[in-house]
Amino acid sequence: MLRYLTAGESHGPALTVILDGMPAGLPLTKGLIADDLARRHAPLGAGERMSIEKDRAQILSGVMEGVTTGAPIAILIENNDHASWSGRDVPAYTSPRPGHVDLAAAIKFGYNDLRPGLERASARETAPRVAAGAVCRALLNHFGISVSGHVAQIAGETDPSRFAPCVEAAQTAGETLGGIIEVCADHVPVGLGSHVQSDRRLDARLAQALMSIQAIKGVEIGDAFENTRCPGTQAHDPIRAGLTRPTNRCGGMEGGISNGQPIVLRIAMKPIPTTLKPQPTVDLATGQEADTHYERSDVCPVPRAVVAAEAAVAFVLADALLEKLGGDSLAEMGPRMRQIREAVPSVNGKPHRFWE
Repeated sequence: MLRYLTAGESHGPALTVILDGMPAGLPLTKGLIADDLARRHAPLGAGERMSIEKDRAQILSGVMEGVTTGAPIAILIENNDHASWSGRDVPAYTSPRPGHVDLAAAIKFGYNDLRPGLERASARETAPRVAAGAVCRALLNHFGISVSGHVAQIAGETDPSRFAPCVEAAQTAGETLGGIIEVCADHVPVGLGSHVQSDRRLDARLAQALMSIQAIKGVEIGDAFENTRCPGTQAHDPIRAGLTRPTNRCGGMEGGISNGQPIVLRIAMKPIPTTLKPQPTVDLATGQEADTHYERSDVCPVPRAVVAAEAAVAFVLADALLEKLGGDSLAEMGPRMRQIREAVPSVNGKPHRFWE
């Protein structure tokens, strides 16, 4: 039902995204997108690039007079830093960083310079994804569904008051840090996704979307890893009178279908490969062992990645919601949503609200 494509490079003129399949009638302004793009500029752990870029979204199509038309939505985000690179004599980048796309992309595409791979693989590409996610968030919000995330851990530290000192210490040491992000979706109706085919399972679709974010190496749904240490009778969520559940170990999905509880996901982000402290590699131009070459980067991208993770979840849930409701406009979707809400009178003992 819903799909998107991004284009552009980290230091190219601009980044773009085309979001196709969004229904007509959704109020949408640049301000709604700007809010999420601003959150992508979280200062903790960010490199100097974020002081250059302003990430102002330009809506080029699919919206008229502040309302979606049902046509593809095209969004453009200019790269302010492009001007400082345009026409500049940039030396060839020939020393691949361990853990980055550099070497694999050079071998795959036959690059003599590593820059084409690293320019496209850069996490700068999450900017247009966040813009598309903001549109999806607006659709979910219209039907009372919210998506929120937070940093759960940085380098093993779970106390938020310790995050900044950890990042500062890593910066001094020339290191980078990873961490864990938690994303929760509330008021998701029962019945999104399906068990009947593997590619329709909501949990699988969410995991794929989250794993596509740069530097994400693991996904947990609910208490998945803790549950591996429990017997079966302790690893699941009892169903009680009124369809209440005292726990949410399954993370809001059973059999690939949303069950009305909050959808809870955690993702593991590795420390990014661009470190001030050199790492051993091979210079592809000489074939000799060498040290990696440093270019500016984040020390810890985890805080900035929260909104990218929310965008990935919002896209999948919006797609699954459109699949469930059908229709080409919000006016068509409203009655169907009320019908779905009314089919289950309560979840966790709380009466459902009904949305137009």
